[in-house]
Amino acid sequence: MIELVRPSAELFGAWTEAHREWGPGLHEDGFGIGAGDEVDTFEGFRTWIARTQQDSGELWWIVEDGEVLGGIALRSAADERVHRFGHIGYAIRPSARGRGVATWALGEVLRHAQSSGINPVLAFCVENNARSVATLEHHGAVLEAVEQHRDVQVRRYAIRH
Repeated sequence: MIELVRPSAELFGAWTEAHREWGPGLHEDGFGIGAGDEVDTFEGFRTWIARTQQDSGELWWIVEDGEVLGGIALRSAADERVHRFGHIGYAIRPSARGRGVATWALGEVLRHAQSSGINPVLAFCVENNARSVATLEHHGAVLEAVEQHRDVQVRRYAIRH
């Protein structure tokens, strides 16, 4: 059964396996890894988890039978990153894609957004990410603009509830 769980040091091994599958770089949007975060050691991992719990917003890992499938974040309206990254950020590890995991997780987190009074919910995805476009549009996201963010084009969506 798939579930949303709060990040914890107990899942270091499962998280490391998922992180390794992505390869190097900062592309796991739902995990909230920053350029200065050191997550390859247990101590660094624990420090990163503590920081994520202090950020303005909420972070969950998407877990099935002890395996970390991805992560999803809900940023508060007060978070300055909302206008660059949206209220929602998510990423699914490559081996778990195409199973509806992101669609399910987004639905769960949209309920949290609604109860938190976030309306509309802003979400961004890379222009050519057809799976993410389908996930967002499945939940009624409306395309507001296509923008240039550094060297990539991104689609900005609003989900109203």
